[in-house]
Amino acid sequence: MGNREEKRNLETIPVGSLGIIALEGCRPLSEKIDQYLVKWRTERESEHKESLAFSGYQRDSYLLNAKVPRFGSGEAKGMILESVRGSDLYLLVDVANYSLTYSLCGHENHMSPDDHYQDLKRIIAAVGGKARRITVIMPFLYESRQHKRTSRESLDCALALQELVRMGVDNIITFDAHDPRVQNAIPLNGFETVQPAYQFIKGLLRHVPNLQIDAGHMMVISPDEGGMTRAIYIANVLGLDMGMFYKRRDYTRIVNGRNPIVAHEFLGTSVEGKDMIIIDDMISSGDSVLEVAAALKQRKARKIFVFATFGLFTNGLEKFDRALENGIIDKVLTTNLIYQPPELLDREWYITCDMSKYIAYIIDTLNHDSSISDLLNPNERIQSIVAKYKSGELPPTA
Repeated sequence: MGNREEKRNLETIPVGSLGIIALEGCRPLSEKIDQYLVKWRTERESEHKESLAFSGYQRDSYLLNAKVPRFGSGEAKGMILESVRGSDLYLLVDVANYSLTYSLCGHENHMSPDDHYQDLKRIIAAVGGKARRITVIMPFLYESRQHKRTSRESLDCALALQELVRMGVDNIITFDAHDPRVQNAIPLNGFETVQPAYQFIKGLLRHVPNLQIDAGHMMVISPDEGGMTRAIYIANVLGLDMGMFYKRRDYTRIVNGRNPIVAHEFLGTSVEGKDMIIIDDMISSGDSVLEVAAALKQRKARKIFVFATFGLFTNGLEKFDRALENGIIDKVLTTNLIYQPPELLDREWYITCDMSKYIAYIIDTLNHDSSISDLLNPNERIQSIVAKYKSGELPPTA
């Protein structure tokens, strides 16, 4: 994005003094975001800088001191250790960070998404309505996989969104929501689902030389019908063809609560000799994306790159190691929006896509009450980075 921050017209008066509260699971990402904000605001020249409305505009850090201590019984409370009165607050939470633990009656308990969500509510409750505005940045939307009702079952994501809004949250920003239609649960409040398409493309081009980005040499694949929109967008901005798989299920049987998948059926033109970009919102166990990759290899696809916003890797990394050895995948790209175990970062097949600068832009712009629509549509930035790659100007990263 280069020196784009200098071009951002942020002369407007901030909504309130900027404050960021990072829940424990989101601390590393938040610290990176904070560094960008401190740097930009130190460098930004504004004629209003000395005015009362801009007091506290330039600070050493925008991260506020907050914590959620636990009692021996596992119960907890949210505490904010400095003033938030009149602040424009941004709360960052990673509900997928399973690495954090707490003591529950002497037992070590790993934090689940429920625990993280509960801690978020504790911090909102500690604010006590004293902030000017509260924006929750929750990259992995809590319970987003429980977004629709197919039988007599709970609608957890809709419930959570309504609960946050009732508690006084004004805006919710998430990334690549499993089903963005869940925003219908809170139609009168701000809900943005942001796509990391630009960061994926940048990550691929920076790490993989000699790719031919045209319809004759590359294709975008959706691993299921649910992810079509994502794949269509990437295919359109890169000028590529798209293919998709659908799951053929056996509706006569139920295994582990669902109808078993018999086969992955492919719809699309020939993939022979072409590089594949498989794009999805998340890698959970990784089974379906690896089955799709294997099916593409059987159809004589060349290299296979997997883009997924959230790499959960719930069943470990070994199956991806084997897939690399067997020539089924070449690279897997996921973001740092959720916890990444150290062993993932060491894998030769893995490329991480850093989202901290992007989130810093969003926070900076929203704090000035300016429009973020240009940030939500990265087409221009994608075209520019592809042009640089094709002309050999894009510096590779080791």
